[in-house]
Amino acid sequence: MRPVTLAATQMSCTWDTDDNIARAEAHVRKAADAGAQVILLQELFETPYFCQLEENQYLELARPMMESRVVQHFAALAKTLGVVLPISYYEQAGQARFNALAIADADGTILTNYRKTHIPQSPGYQEKFYFSPGDTGFKVVQTRFGRVGCGICWDQWFPETARALALKGAEMLLFPTAIGSEPHAPELDSAGHWRRTMQGHAAANMMPLVASNRVGREVQGNLQAEFYGTSFIAGYTGDILADADRTEETVLTAEVDLDAAAAYRGSWGPFRDRRPSMYGALHTMDGVTRPV
Repeated sequence: MRPVTLAATQMSCTWDTDDNIARAEAHVRKAADAGAQVILLQELFETPYFCQLEENQYLELARPMMESRVVQHFAALAKTLGVVLPISYYEQAGQARFNALAIADADGTILTNYRKTHIPQSPGYQEKFYFSPGDTGFKVVQTRFGRVGCGICWDQWFPETARALALKGAEMLLFPTAIGSEPHAPELDSAGHWRRTMQGHAAANMMPLVASNRVGREVQGNLQAEFYGTSFIAGYTGDILADADRTEETVLTAEVDLDAAAAYRGSWGPFRDRRPSMYGALHTMDGVTRPV
């Protein structure tokens, strides 16, 4: 057996950065007190989700990784508590800006910096204005408690993300998120679809998965977003082990056995029976393979 306790946190955010950091820390400490060893905070928790509209002032929020207040604060907290923390932040790198995730090991060491691969652009989610497409490729790192693979929000809708992380050796999949209402389609509630998509990633790759989303109403200009929470932890067959509601700030924990998950993957053979040479369409935009 190789048990590990995973945690998802869920909170609202305001423009009081001190308060956001303090409440996020309180959630991490609560998770650690409950025995959690790998703890996931939500996407861009330092501030409200500022991407509803294109506004130049918010470009100034970006910081280099080593100057990011949240990265430095939560890397130190990871060391203090002996836990693994993926830390979502707005990164400045030269003239580029990225939606990034610094992964701190249980000794506080930053193991890697992942830059979000898939950048959405739709009403209320104007991320292409703020972020360049990530150039790091998908990252899997060995932590004190197992091999962690992470994506960020829109990444989680692509089966290629989860499969690439699995092929690179991930034993658990973590997705910090900011998702809620759709201003162009107020009748649309994507919460169930969002969860089922990631449950499918857990089931298809036969490894546990954690998704942390924010809650609360956030107003930017003439738009407002209602973030629907429903953060969850899924087991290696896609079953929900712990889940949150749509409005409350909370901490979820669940224990998984990484050895049992590995044995299950081995017995089913999904990676043994793959046919990479048959998947040429995945290397194209239109599904048509062409001579090189």
